[in-house]
Amino acid sequence: MTLRRIFASFVTAALLSASHSATARTLDPAVAEDAIEISKRLQCGVSADEPAVYHWSGNIYGRSPGQRDKLLFRGEGMNIRRCVEVSDPVRGEGWRLISREIMLMLDPKTGEVVNEWENPYTGKTVSVMQIHNDPVNGRPNFPRGADGKPFQLSTMRVAGPYVFMPFEVPLFYTNPLAGDYQEYVGGKYHAMEIFDFAALKDELFDTTKPTAYPMISWVRISGWAPWMEMGGRPGQMVFNAMGRKLPGGFEELPAVLKNEIRANYPIYEQAPPKNDTRRNETTWTKFKMLTDKSRAESAEEKPVGGD
Repeated sequence: MTLRRIFASFVTAALLSASHSATARTLDPAVAEDAIEISKRLQCGVSADEPAVYHWSGNIYGRSPGQRDKLLFRGEGMNIRRCVEVSDPVRGEGWRLISREIMLMLDPKTGEVVNEWENPYTGKTVSVMQIHNDPVNGRPNFPRGADGKPFQLSTMRVAGPYVFMPFEVPLFYTNPLAGDYQEYVGGKYHAMEIFDFAALKDELFDTTKPTAYPMISWVRISGWAPWMEMGGRPGQMVFNAMGRKLPGGFEELPAVLKNEIRANYPIYEQAPPKNDTRRNETTWTKFKMLTDKSRAESAEEKPVGGD
């Protein structure tokens, strides 16, 4: 290398270093634009082209009045996501979450995927529908709300080197499997999901790091899954799991998840496309879709006429 090239390389490196130092800073959660960036770093990957993968593992219980809680399954789940940039002339520069997710029901003793299951409450053997929802997207997040108020991380708490952010999501809406008279007879879908994030403050607020890799706790309290065929029996399911955003992405998932996804749910190895605008899926909407499809196929197979 000539002296001129060495000098040019030195100057380029110095300029890049100076530019980096000028843009590197600590995000302030009290500033709306910084709060949006903090939330993006918590949820997303390095970029829209490099999706993030969250993994969680835990237990799934059944709770029925007058009985001890039953450990029904172990659960292994993942969500693969990307965050796309969105812009509004009034609300500012923000982002939108685009994702899909899977949670497998595993035998508590063997750790194997359960596809046929003897329901301990009914004694009936049923087919298990693993949770596989595509998509699970979010609304756009902007520094300014539709009402003009600045975006705030109102639940965030800094404790020493850690940042804690809990989110409770109460759910109450018409069950997708319900009829036209639920306002009169009840039967709403009633559940709560709780997401608790914990991250290192230096990682989450430091713009020299492209993203953060927080831990997550997830709790879900809901009615019986429709595939359990519980009818109107009182009771609920309790999901309790912990996990984290994986620095190694999909390849860092446990083998049971990777193997099942590659064998039966291959699209879940990638996040949905950046321009995804489909309606979100839930366990209930997915069950309805698959049940309707199965019924339609059965109807087509029945012979027409006959004795």
